[in-house]
Amino acid sequence: MPAFPSVEWFDAVRHEFNTNDVVRTAGGGMCDARVGVKAGDSIFLLVFEGFECSSASEIAESDLEDTDFYLDMPMEDWADMLENIRENGEADLDHSLNTMDLDSLDGLAHSYTGDQYRQDMFFRYNQTFQYFFDQSSRVETEFSE
Repeated sequence: MPAFPSVEWFDAVRHEFNTNDVVRTAGGGMCDARVGVKAGDSIFLLVFEGFECSSASEIAESDLEDTDFYLDMPMEDWADMLENIRENGEADLDHSLNTMDLDSLDGLAHSYTGDQYRQDMFFRYNQTFQYFFDQSSRVETEFSE
């Protein structure tokens, strides 16, 4: 059972996302983005190309400058969102990335370089990123932090 956060966990979700045709037909659409994910002390890079997430890797904080944007939440919020997705098969309204971003004082999506155009990719492709995390409902998950 992969632990969140880890490359193993992101690779398992990536596999589900890339092999589930529902993602393509449900309106996720094509997306080209480099997405950082900060969870606790760990930082990851997800690369989306076309209809797939082509890679997941652990990176240093300074590497966030090469992302279009990064998502930053405390581990408790990540765990709460992922548990909700596991229980419901997808995020409910209170646990979607969009709602959590709006409910957060500073938002979830940030630009390491202050480039608002690149940060806007979160909003432009939000549903694709939500479909990605929703696929975690198909991955047994434990929490490492």
